[in-house]
Amino acid sequence: MTTDNPFDHSDIDDVIHGRLRLGVMAYLSTVSPAIFGELRDKVGATDGNLSTHLKKLEDAGYVRQEKRFVGKRPQTRIFLTEAGRKAWLEWIERMRGLMDAAE
Repeated sequence: MTTDNPFDHSDIDDVIHGRLRLGVMAYLSTVSPAIFGELRDKVGATDGNLSTHLKKLEDAGYVRQEKRFVGKRPQTRIFLTEAGRKAWLEWIERMRGLMDAAE
């Protein structure tokens, strides 16, 4: 937290805080790597919507995508990066601070 005000929300990571990206980060924090289709189903997204949000997370350095073939079928695996894990844990800590302040 960057301020003495426990209700200051200005340092919440907006890249993570979006609902779909929040679900992606939560899932990847427990299962990394995840197969694209598995992740899509877990977070309830469409292919296009998930791709858009993964791009935003990838641009932030929070996830890495690896494309490969399994047999003759393409497969995309999504990894949570070290920077992504650090950002995720900081986001959780910030949310805890807000919840504690609200009790």
